[in-house]
Order: sequence, then C-alpha cells, then structure tokens
Amino acid sequence: MTAPTTAIAVLITTLVALGPLSTDFYLPALPAITQALGTDVASTQLTLSVFLAGFGVGQLAYGPLSDRFGRRPVLLVGLVIYVLASIVCTLAPAIEALIAARFLQALGACAGPVLGRAIVRDIYGPHDAARILSYMGAAMALAPLIGPVLGGTLTVGFGWRATFVFLTLFSLAQSVLVWRMLGETNVHRDPGATRPGQILGNFKALIGDRMYRGVLLCNACTYAGLFSFISGSPFVFINIFGFSPQAMGLAFGVMVSGYIVGTTISGRLSRRFGAPRLLFAGAVLGALAGVTMLVLALAGWEHPVSVMGPMVFFSCSLGLVMPNATAMGLAPYPKMAGSAASLMGFVQMSLSALVGTLVGHGLDGSVLPMVLGIVAGGIGCLLSYLLWVRPGVAATA
Repeated sequence: MTAPTTAIAVLITTLVALGPLSTDFYLPALPAITQALGTDVASTQLTLSVFLAGFGVGQLAYGPLSDRFGRRPVLLVGLVIYVLASIVCTLAPAIEALIAARFLQALGACAGPVLGRAIVRDIYGPHDAARILSYMGAAMALAPLIGPVLGGTLTVGFGWRATFVFLTLFSLAQSVLVWRMLGETNVHRDPGATRPGQILGNFKALIGDRMYRGVLLCNACTYAGLFSFISGSPFVFINIFGFSPQAMGLAFGVMVSGYIVGTTISGRLSRRFGAPRLLFAGAVLGALAGVTMLVLALAGWEHPVSVMGPMVFFSCSLGLVMPNATAMGLAPYPKMAGSAASLMGFVQMSLSALVGTLVGHGLDGSVLPMVLGIVAGGIGCLLSYLLWVRPGVAATA
C-alpha cells in the first residue's frame, strides 16, 4: 500500500492535471493550427471536442479495469498510449490526422484523472478525500495558469507542433515516475468488476442513487460551462478582441486565479462546513457569474473585462464544486471507487464535448455563443443541487 506522502500527492496531482493540460496548453495555438493546416474554426475546434469525447469514453473502461486489476498497471498502460498518441499529434500532416490522434491521446490521458481520484480515495479514505482533492485542485490550477502562457510562447517561437513535443516529454516523465514511485493502492480488488453484467449493474446502482446522480450532474454542468470558455476563448480573445497568443494565455491565467481561490477555500473549510454546504455555495456563485456575463453580453458590452470579470467568479465556483462533488460521489463506494469515478468522468466529458461542439459551430464574431454555454452550465449545476443533492443531504441528516 502506497503511503500518503507529499511526493505521491504531487505525482497524483500531475496525473489528474493531464487532461486539463492536454487542452489548455495548446489553446493559444488553435488559430495557428487553423491557418497552418488550411482548415476552418469549426474543424480546429473539433480537436478539442473529440478529445473530450475520447476522454469520456475511455474512463468507462479504466474504472472497472482498475477495480479488477489494480490502479498501477492500468495507469501505466494509459500513459504509454498517451505518449505514443502525442508523437502522432506532433507529426500530423492534416487536420483529419490531428483530430484522430487527439482522440487516441484522450484515451490515454483519461487514465490519469480517473485513476488519480480513485487513488486519493484509496489512500486518504472518505473523510479526508474532499480536503485532499481541494488542495490538489489548487496545485492543479498551475496547468491552466501556466499552460496557455507557455503554450503561446512556444507557438510564437517554434510553431504549434512544439506544444505537442512538450506534452510528449511531460507524459514520458510521468510514466517513469509512476513506474518507480507508485505502488498498488487498490486493496479491494473485485474479480468480477469487468464482467459486462456487473459493470452495467454498478452503473445502474450509481445512477439510481439520488445523491450520486445529483453530484454527478453538478460536476458535469459546471465543467461544461468551463469548457464553453476553454473552447471559445482562443477565438474570442484573439480574433474578436485582437489579443496575441501570449496575451491570450496571460488573460486565461488571470481567470484561472479564481479556481485557485475556490479550491483553497474548499480545502481550508471542508472540515468546518462540510462538502454539501461548500458545493451549494459554489453552485450559487457559478449561476450568478454566468447570468452576469450573459446580461453584459445582451447589453452589447463585448469587452475583455465583461468576460474576464465574471469568469474569475465562475472559476472560483468550479474550485468549490468539483472537489466536493467528486468526494461526495465516491465516499459511499470504496469497493467500486474506480467505476464511480469513471461514470462521473464520462458524463462530465460527454456533456462538455457536446457543448464545445455547439460553441464551435456557433462562433460568428460574437461572444454570445460562448457565454450561453457558460450560463447554462452554472444554472444546470444549481438546479441539480436543488433537485437531487439537497433532498439527499436532508434524508441522511
């Protein structure tokens, strides 16, 4: 059993951050990819949406596999897939090849977040998982904080392919560290976890749990709102507001600062207030931030500040919602934590892929398509809490 050391916590944080890093790092390169490969905005944006689709589908497999065979071997397989796919992304000669390679990259990348969260549940147990996930979230925010800035610098200096060279080397280093540092953490292996009937039965039981269903949708709606910004912001800030790739990366980093604030608050107050109350606070904040951004857009005030200001608060809500929703969803299921994390990740990424595709096709020189996705995510999270999470909390009180 792996001991809960600081080094292990840092390694798990990088694994959970692999998904966000895979999208945030090359965001400033999207307009350059569009031009270099001779394609359109919708096709380039599809490299984001197809990544999320693969990310979601892959998680359905990794969870049950890790419940049966253990976290470590399954994680290593996923990292090897990611390294190989990143090499293909680097060499892609056309947008179709890049889209296909991004899907394969996602199948490897999703091993990090789903198994990283399950490992946290294995090591820290149900009571400390929310606190640890919150602190990990604050550290993980370095990926979207630094990623777009560094990615923009590499794009300007060496071209868009340099961003995938970095991701290849980063994931290769992760593979070596997991091999050498991380022992097996799953002490409740289930030999039947990969049987189709049991997989479906586990997923049915999870969806039938009102509390799990509610926190799953809180998590998915909030992330879908964030992904509306992730997929739309490069074109909004660079093409509409006239930012350079480096400046767009800096603007993105400013807004991510809200996420760091949210996760830090969650980590410090989780024992005092509990996950349900912090989740509710995040849901309310996200809905208010989204509505504020929409009102400003409908009033015709399309300005960087009208997007960046509310987005800081929406990012803060994300830091309150996601770690607490994840901890609440996994806490009752120690024997199928992998499956619970898989289903949560699948719904999160599938909804985000759909929303990202709609935003990509709707971008027409206005910020409104991106803003509509953000406000829908915030309101959807709040409604999910009110309909399913709050009644579940009251029933167990």
